Amino acid sequence: MELLQEKAGWGKRTRFLETGDFVGVPLDESAKDMRRIVGGMLVQDRDLEGFDPSAVECVTDVEPDEEQMEDLEFAWICCKHVKSNAITLVKDKMLVGAGAGQMSRVDATIISIRKAGDRAAGSVLASDAFFPFPDAVEKAADAGVKAIIQPGGSKGDEKVIETCNKHGIPMVFTGQRHFRH
Repeated sequence: MELLQEKAGWGKRTRFLETGDFVGVPLDESAKDMRRIVGGMLVQDRDLEGFDPSAVECVTDVEPDEEQMEDLEFAWICCKHVKSNAITLVKDKMLVGAGAGQMSRVDATIISIRKAGDRAAGSVLASDAFFPFPDAVEKAADAGVKAIIQPGGSKGDEKVIETCNKHGIPMVFTGQRHFRH
């Protein structure tokens, strides 16, 4: 532990706790995720889904290469832990931008790009839900995003796919949504 504190320069204000192994601790998959809201409570199923590469479908003319696919997987996992409407940008297996909790997907995309700065160029993008319009894809293309992963299933999928094809951006559909409210 001391080595970690010295190496990272975290100092006295950081505490490390050893928990031991969690092996054998049962995961209650039926447990609900609950959030208090004014006048009530939001109860939803917990998002326990990981990434299933066999369920991913490339819907564009160009397919992601192996490196992009690895980054897309990581972006997808990151995205499920960000408050909806979530957009994450990943480059070299590192989260470089996140846009969270916005009313529109394009606003979340703009925030994610702004947070990533120069690192947006060459990154991949994950969205926790489908793109209803191509506007967020246009913003991503302008920032240099190289591949996109999203659930698909919007009435506007055809226009979004056309926009990706126009920019040469591979896009894959997962068929599942992540929502964190």
